[in-house]
Amino acid sequence: MLKQMGRTRQTVLIILNVLITVKAFEMEVIPADRVVARIGETLILTCNTTGCALPKFSWRTQMDYPLGGKVYNNKTYSTLTMNPVSAENYNDYLCTVICNREKKEKSVKVELYSFPSDPVIETTASLVVGETATVVCKVHDVFPSDHLELLLKKEEHILHSKTFEGDVSTKTETKTVTYSFNLLTEDNGKEITCVARLQIAGMDFEPKERSASLKLNAHFGPQNTFINASPGNLLMEGHSLKLTCVTESNPPAQVFWRKHLAKETIQHFIENNVLSIPHAHFIDSGQYICEVINPVTNKTEKATVNIIIQAPPKNTTLMVFPSSSVKEGESVTISCTATGVPAVQITLEKKIGDVITTLKTEDGKYTIDKAQLKDAGKYKCTFTNKFGNHSLDVELDVKVPPQNVTVLVYPSENVKEGENITIVCSTYSNPPSQMILKKVNQEKEIILPVVNGTFTLYNVTKNDTGRYLLDVFNEVGNNIKVIEIAVVGKLEKTYQIMPLIIAFSCVTAVAIPMVAVLIYVSRKAKINGSYSLVKALRLKV
Repeated sequence: MLKQMGRTRQTVLIILNVLITVKAFEMEVIPADRVVARIGETLILTCNTTGCALPKFSWRTQMDYPLGGKVYNNKTYSTLTMNPVSAENYNDYLCTVICNREKKEKSVKVELYSFPSDPVIETTASLVVGETATVVCKVHDVFPSDHLELLLKKEEHILHSKTFEGDVSTKTETKTVTYSFNLLTEDNGKEITCVARLQIAGMDFEPKERSASLKLNAHFGPQNTFINASPGNLLMEGHSLKLTCVTESNPPAQVFWRKHLAKETIQHFIENNVLSIPHAHFIDSGQYICEVINPVTNKTEKATVNIIIQAPPKNTTLMVFPSSSVKEGESVTISCTATGVPAVQITLEKKIGDVITTLKTEDGKYTIDKAQLKDAGKYKCTFTNKFGNHSLDVELDVKVPPQNVTVLVYPSENVKEGENITIVCSTYSNPPSQMILKKVNQEKEIILPVVNGTFTLYNVTKNDTGRYLLDVFNEVGNNIKVIEIAVVGKLEKTYQIMPLIIAFSCVTAVAIPMVAVLIYVSRKAKINGSYSLVKALRLKV
């Protein structure tokens, strides 16, 4: 027994030692030792602890500079967040943790860089052969700038290089290099490249080199200018015409198109070297002028070409006054006009279904004094000369209010309770009519539904007796019909009243008490809804 107790105690001590070892107070900083961050990003430093229930955290820099971030303490860890990272965060950060009376510290070195974008190359606004050209290369938001190197190259030849050693700064900077040279004809089209390198020993980031390029344009004025007309300067109306202004210029010259019109007026067109007319018209005939200008050299040249368009009927119109949609009885005029050489023949036709009618016009006009529904339909104007023909059509809509409204009531306007009433309404109009049936003098207005012009009142009662208004309407007008409905109560059934009449007639000679008995039986029969002669005789006895 004593040996067993000793072994148990020894086991407990071993377990306690293990637990004490597991819960030993430790700390770590993540990232550890050293971290490289880009200015403008977010950086989080985390200080973790184990083996301490209530640690106390604190952060500072080695030189006691401002932290440049926000501290957040949790139970077993603390974070220092720099958002965004700035140049002032280039420091050694120390995390101190106190657990009971035990103190531990660890540091992490934050190294920064900024190299966010490619260089920007600029040249003087005017690059003219024989003049001085200046190239400027800029690199924005660089840190640390004392590690920056800039190169300017023309093709593979280095024009200029510059470093910024000793140019120490505590913030991001924009660095510039400038180079000027005499622009030669052979420089036209050559590529100028600016290379920026940020080399920092021991710091791992990408990219460490950025570049940008542009091609040189040696400016010279326009020359050898002419107009190319395709397919030619004589063509039929409707064909496509493309005028191309051809010139030699660098940079490309600005192109202005003009056309001479009657009375020496000038019409201006687009500023483009190609003037396209997809479907040429007779009015497109005339003299076209192409003027090219080099804004750098201010040199101008002109070229001209005469275009002739042979045309079928043109400027064709089909118009309806006052509108293509009129009310019945209004006057309407259909007008067809066209111009062209030779003269244009105009034909006006009306089409309803498969029936086509040729109408007589006066100067291309056709007037309907009082439009009716029969005048509605498609009207077509055909314009013809020896070069071709063209057609236009329009749909004439004549709107008519509801007319010839017919109302039929089935089985009758006078019915018995429990029967159904069907009201059928027919009319003609344009556009089609809508119908509403409602009862007059109703506390709560009730509108009955309609199906294909039919209203149905089911299982009517005396309450359905009254005056009903049937409103037939469209956007042009309406027509109201009045319907009087009378509902009467049901008559007593014959088998209930006949026995009473027979009994009454057979006892006319009986004494007045017997009459009283019959009256009582009759009343009881009405109450019960039936009559029994046997019961009546029993009452008499």
